[in-house]
Amino acid sequence: MALSKDIIKIGCCGAYCKTCPEFVKERCPGCKLGYESGKRDISKIRCKIKACCFRERGFQTCADCPDYSACETIHGLYAKNGYKYKKYQQAMEFLRKNGYSGFIAASRNWKCQYGKFC
Repeated sequence: MALSKDIIKIGCCGAYCKTCPEFVKERCPGCKLGYESGKRDISKIRCKIKACCFRERGFQTCADCPDYSACETIHGLYAKNGYKYKKYQQAMEFLRKNGYSGFIAASRNWKCQYGKFC
């Protein structure tokens, strides 16, 4: 299913690997790709958000987590200084409200790992 191939490219935090320049240029393996096939070792995940969300809880993104609103880990990331963290939070809020299909549709014309939601 094409949608699931796009969903696996949404980072747990809201970054979208499919349109990330580093991913597109093959300088980054993506946030979650390769773990299901065994190409990457899931026990070696270093990202605290990805470890909690993907490895420990089995969610695709933090949008699936019932504890999202109170999670210090994800909101700690969003509180960091930098434009991209606010965009990742905006993406996550959009994803929680509109679901994966709405996110994929909204991100079709993005030129980077975050973009505008129309």
